[in-house]
Amino acid sequence: MSDNGKTFMDADRAIQRDFVKSLNECSADIIQKYAPQGINWHYIPPSTPHMGGLWESADKSFKIHLKKTAASHKFTFEEFTTLLVPIEAVLNSKPLSAISQDTAALTALTPGHFIRGAPLMAIPEPNAIDLSLTNRWEKIKILRHEFSRRWKEEYLKDLQKRYKWKNPQRDPQPGGEYV
Repeated sequence: MSDNGKTFMDADRAIQRDFVKSLNECSADIIQKYAPQGINWHYIPPSTPHMGGLWESADKSFKIHLKKTAASHKFTFEEFTTLLVPIEAVLNSKPLSAISQDTAALTALTPGHFIRGAPLMAIPEPNAIDLSLTNRWEKIKILRHEFSRRWKEEYLKDLQKRYKWKNPQRDPQPGGEYV
């Protein structure tokens, strides 16, 4: 499920092409097992970002917090990349759901699992308060820490549990009571 971006449509065509190509190279039993499943890529209608739901709200959150922390700075490509890569890791470490039903397991499924196949882990860095602004690297680290702090304060605390569609409900019956 994605929006109608050109890169998503190109990726869909490439995946479909590669899927058919790989089926031609597989044995008959694999084709019989996996070919009927196919790959279905669904698009939201054009110009309807409100239908993007959670992924669009994550994009909005990123843009707002990046503008608040780094809008007044000018970066080289390398500096901007150095700033964005850890921010990307933070956003892709957001828990989506539990991996197992075991209450003792603390690992959650994150977008990083779909990107790397494992959670994204970062080595903790020293607190940004103790750093000076004399060096561009330290300045970028401070901005990254500021982004992370603001994201924790403003986004994570505002997350709500979404109860809609979580519990099965019976449809109303003609002449009966809805419970």
